[in-house]
Amino acid sequence: MAHSRKHMGGINFDPSISPTSARSRDWEGTTSRWTEYLGPEATSPKLMTSTSRTFRQANAAGEGGQHVQSYKGLSIDWVVRLIEVAEGLMAKMYRLNQILDYPDSINHAFSEAFWKAGVFPNCPRICVLLSRKFPEHFSKLQLERVDKIALDALNDSAEIHMQSLEPWIQLLLDLMTFREQALRLILDLSSTVITLLPHQNALILNAFMDLFCAFVRVNIFSEKIPRKMMLQMYNLLHAMSRNDRDCDFYHRLVQFIDSYDPPLKGLQEDLNFVSPRIGEVLEAVGPIIFLSTDTRKLRNEGFLSPYHPRYPDILTNSAHPMRAQDLANVTSYREWVLLGYLVCPDELLRVTSIDIALVVLKENLVLTLFRDEYILLHEDYQLYVLPRILESKKMAKSGRAKQKEADLEYSVAKQVEKMISEVHEQALLSCDSIHQERRILLKQEIGRMVLFFTDQPSLLAPNIQMVFSALALAQSEVLWYFQHVGIASAKSKVTRSAPVDVDPSDPTIGFLLDGMDRLCCLVRKYIAAIRGYALSYLSSCAGRIRFLLGTPGMVALDLDASLKGLFQQIVQHLENIPKPQSENISAITCDLSDFRKDWLSILMIVTSARSSINIRHLEKATVSTGKEGLLSEGNSAYNWSRCVDELESQLSKHGSIKKLYFYHQHLTAVFRNTMFGPEGRPQHCCAWLGVASSFPECASPIVPEEVTKIGRDAVLYVESLIESIMGGLEGLINILDSEGGFGALESQLLPEQAAFYMNYAKRSSIPSTKSPKGVTSFPLPGHESNPENNNSVKMLEAAMQRLTNLCSVLNDMEPICVLNHVFVLREYMRDCILGNFRRRLLGALKTDNDLQRPSVLETLIRRHMSIVHLAEQHISMDLTHGIREILLQESFSGPVSSLHLFDGPSEQNSGSATEIVCNWYIENIVKDISGAGILFTPLHNYFKSTRPVGGYFAESVTDLRELRAFVRIFGGYGVDKLDRMMKEHTAALLNCIDTSLRSNREMLETIAGSMHAGDRLERDSCLRQIVDLDTVMGFCIEAGQALAFDKLLSEASGNMLEEGAPLIHSLLTGVVKYTPDEIPEKKEIRRIRVVANNVGVVGDHDSEWVRSILEDVGGANDGSWSLLPYFFATFMTSSVWNTTAFNVDTGGFNNNIHCLARCITAVIAGSEFVRLEREHHQRRSFSNGHHDETLDPEIQGQVSAEASVKSAMQLFVKFSAGIILDSWNETNRSHLVAKLIFLDQLCEISPYLPRSSLELHIPYAILRSIYSQYYGNSPSMPLALLSNASPRHSPAVSLSHSSPRQPRGDLTPQYSADFGYYKGSSSHGQEQLYEPDGGNPRGNENRAKNVRRSGPLDYSSSRKTKFVDGSASGSTGPSTLPRFAVSRSGPIHYK
Repeated sequence: MAHSRKHMGGINFDPSISPTSARSRDWEGTTSRWTEYLGPEATSPKLMTSTSRTFRQANAAGEGGQHVQSYKGLSIDWVVRLIEVAEGLMAKMYRLNQILDYPDSINHAFSEAFWKAGVFPNCPRICVLLSRKFPEHFSKLQLERVDKIALDALNDSAEIHMQSLEPWIQLLLDLMTFREQALRLILDLSSTVITLLPHQNALILNAFMDLFCAFVRVNIFSEKIPRKMMLQMYNLLHAMSRNDRDCDFYHRLVQFIDSYDPPLKGLQEDLNFVSPRIGEVLEAVGPIIFLSTDTRKLRNEGFLSPYHPRYPDILTNSAHPMRAQDLANVTSYREWVLLGYLVCPDELLRVTSIDIALVVLKENLVLTLFRDEYILLHEDYQLYVLPRILESKKMAKSGRAKQKEADLEYSVAKQVEKMISEVHEQALLSCDSIHQERRILLKQEIGRMVLFFTDQPSLLAPNIQMVFSALALAQSEVLWYFQHVGIASAKSKVTRSAPVDVDPSDPTIGFLLDGMDRLCCLVRKYIAAIRGYALSYLSSCAGRIRFLLGTPGMVALDLDASLKGLFQQIVQHLENIPKPQSENISAITCDLSDFRKDWLSILMIVTSARSSINIRHLEKATVSTGKEGLLSEGNSAYNWSRCVDELESQLSKHGSIKKLYFYHQHLTAVFRNTMFGPEGRPQHCCAWLGVASSFPECASPIVPEEVTKIGRDAVLYVESLIESIMGGLEGLINILDSEGGFGALESQLLPEQAAFYMNYAKRSSIPSTKSPKGVTSFPLPGHESNPENNNSVKMLEAAMQRLTNLCSVLNDMEPICVLNHVFVLREYMRDCILGNFRRRLLGALKTDNDLQRPSVLETLIRRHMSIVHLAEQHISMDLTHGIREILLQESFSGPVSSLHLFDGPSEQNSGSATEIVCNWYIENIVKDISGAGILFTPLHNYFKSTRPVGGYFAESVTDLRELRAFVRIFGGYGVDKLDRMMKEHTAALLNCIDTSLRSNREMLETIAGSMHAGDRLERDSCLRQIVDLDTVMGFCIEAGQALAFDKLLSEASGNMLEEGAPLIHSLLTGVVKYTPDEIPEKKEIRRIRVVANNVGVVGDHDSEWVRSILEDVGGANDGSWSLLPYFFATFMTSSVWNTTAFNVDTGGFNNNIHCLARCITAVIAGSEFVRLEREHHQRRSFSNGHHDETLDPEIQGQVSAEASVKSAMQLFVKFSAGIILDSWNETNRSHLVAKLIFLDQLCEISPYLPRSSLELHIPYAILRSIYSQYYGNSPSMPLALLSNASPRHSPAVSLSHSSPRQPRGDLTPQYSADFGYYKGSSSHGQEQLYEPDGGNPRGNENRAKNVRRSGPLDYSSSRKTKFVDGSASGSTGPSTLPRFAVSRSGPIHYK
């Protein structure tokens, strides 16, 4: 047929392909059509086996003028090329199906995506009608009545739609051409090849059957594309644009499509002439198929065992060498049977064919056509094979031949009918169990094989064919498993479909993948040894072939010159093989393609019916020697030659499972179900991941976009599996890190739990006492050793074993390469372990109630780190360093450079964990936003709470043991963060004090004047006018809490420094003692003092800390700060004192007033130092560098600073005592006791006031009497002089008038050494839980009962108390006490 018009330049129809053309046409003219499918040799992918490439080389050499130039050589070359063409055609059809969203062309069901794909015009009614009415011509269908609008639109855009359809019309033409060429070639080979039996002519048989199966697959697959619609629509568009003329090839394509509608009927008619030869081949491969299905025989007779099954000491098993080679091809044999009987149904009427077909049909439900495209096998057998059998049965019954033969045919046909009718039900019930049994066999045999060859690698080379057989069988089973996942097959005699029962959690798949991967690795590892063995075999084979060529039988054959020359070439090739040496086997480069080419040329001659010397002559001439015949030796040498230079391709053919790409979604699901199941093995993940490396090989060069898509899917598959593997690894770690894991082995009772058990033990001794319900909730230590808890220990051991195995496997795994992506599992494992540690750390910070105790958190971290160390023993990387990095990042996340300088950025970034912990401490302990009644207890040196703060009482998270755990976890960075946050909070409180000083400055100046003048009336009047006194007092108490907490933190830091770096701690302690005291301090000395204060080796921690805050924010820069002692003295008039009571058990007050003493001391001292340092700078700037040299300015500055602080403190004490004692004539004098004790504690706290300073203003007899009342009562009932005391009132703080200044953040927090509070004697200072007094504030009667009427506070109006130096209390005149008076009575000794 001539070429079509110019617009069809891409569609060429070669007249030489018609059936009437001469068979001896030029090869170049024939192959030019398939250039697109074959491609250049250099760039064509490995779509064919190495045997096919060798066929091509052999025939190319024959055409080049070598020994043989026969028609048979050209036919084999056609076989090779047409098989490649078939692959390309199916790849194109597969791509078209994807574009058209997998249409159902049989039922004419098309999705919305089908019409939007751009291949067909969006005219569904016209297109579907043309497809349904095929092969009727469109002119007879009256399309204008179907859809006139769509028809007019087609007329307008006919050319555009034709261009869209042209490449797919070309595909139809290629299918028709392929059908003609392949069918003619199959018929020629069938009629001219003498023998096609596997044991005589295996090479040509495989090529012939591969072409036969490719031909059948292509034509069956073509039914899945809309051929009818494509042709009819293209012809309609062609007629619209070419004056109603049909396209040139229309009628031939109509005939082609119609003859293959359905394809199986056309195939049965076309292949009717080769049916007998196909039947012979299928009968010949039957024994191998039977052997492959008999798992017991395979196991008992050791067909897949390198050693004798009954005599394991015999390390060679050469009983079945040919069977092992045949087992490698058994998958192909099964496909031959399924396809052969499907298109040649008459061959089922052979007596032996029933059993062969039954065995194969019973274990398959689908027949794979290409990639993941398949047909339902049993449905097609019932539709297209069973009618032919019934027809034969009917003809045999009618007696068309002799009666005896008719009875035999009828009987066989009846058996075949029964077999086809019943085998579907049998397959639905038993196919999965059959294959599962086979997978178990392969799992065991391959496992033994791997162990054996790992131990005896020298035996790998002699048994390489057995290895290929094991790989091929495992490959077949794995592919079968995924091909049948999710398949729904219609049951016979019913319309509903039944899903195939395939277990998605079958662990044998992982074992098979792992076994195949390890076998391939062994072969690659010992490839030099295998090549050396093969070379040795070929060298010895040369002598045997030369001997056979010289036998009398061969001489009598009188071979012609060309055939004799080929045999001589074979011998020369084998004799010229380099001799393998143990040192340089891997360096030998030996190309045996010429040898294989010449041997195939010999086979092409001797298997042709037109040759005078054929295969039977050669066998008869050489088999009489008692050894292997000439052809057997040659075929064996051919196979071993491929182990020299084509071993990798052999391995890829039998061991590659790249086709699993088309089932990668099922692959991921099965992996997740089996990998971490009870029978899953961690080492299997290597094989599951390694599968992806071969996925890109599935891409066809015919469809360029497939490379990108398959590569992307392969990468996503690997990432998905890695995510699952890391999830499993993380799960194993978390199992061990749980309370049921290592937590159960190190369980310890908390003090509360121990007390609970003690109480229970005490109560259980009383029979009437019921056992508490909570006892069972606390397992006793060692409970896991009980026999009933043995399973938990076994579970723990199994989890540890699986974890170590998984870590070891992932560490040793080679990088996974997918295109240009490289996946290193060690790196993923490291990121997983460290990421899980970070998540566990952040998760452990908070409990269900609130913050986790630092000591418990430290225990959890150590437990997790012990698991990481366990895994680290099997990983070649430092995980401990990574753990430290995470702890560092969670403590400090700012730039490292900021750690090197004290003058760093104002904002220091800290980790999220540190933020969480520090915020909790600030909000719940320092600020007490939850109102839990946080109290600092000087006697015990921690904070207490009246109710739990979250899940714990305050004392459980603020004692030194917990703070030391905090320091161990977060280090100095966490301490700096917490210290910085407390400084910011304290700076805001100091700013409020500054604001109050400024707003009350005039009033304070008046108060100061009246105090010095002794004008009590004016003083009291002004005191009542102070604004927000109680609020500011609350701020100061809160600042005192911050000072107390920071003191605890510095003490904990110092303890940890002394424990971890004693030399540095000792150095700081010694340096601080000898640092010069000067004002202003030099920058370097100031830095040393800041660092020392941070670890608690500075004497006055509080003053240094407040001083650093004021320096940072620029505070105390106003003259109003000189009024600070008077301002603090006004606190004595606050109503807060009315609810204040001293508690002997805590050494403090019930509303934290004792923290006010700490604040007053620190603020006065810190502000004085800052003020004097500022004044010094001002004087230096005014004097222009000239200063008084009479006294060292440093000594002078320090002395003046201390004197100033001491003066201010004494001034505060003097006026506070005056205000207190002036109020004793009031009706309610209950507050006097708390105020007097407060002043005494202030003098004890302040390093600038001697303890005797208070004696100048308040007689010690009063204080001694007060303390005697407190400590002289029964310890079981501590006396509170104020029975109606209530918790400290915390007024709402409004800071709208003052914005806290932000610190510069350039200084390190300061700490000082501990100083002692007054503590009672050991007989009276028992540590008891403190409970706030709950009396009625109006219950004056209760107060009267608790007050000693004869005590020192029972003053009458006529009685006066003599003070030291003869001063009298209660006078309104100015005090006659000297400002710096010193007590003459010495230290106080309480009795």
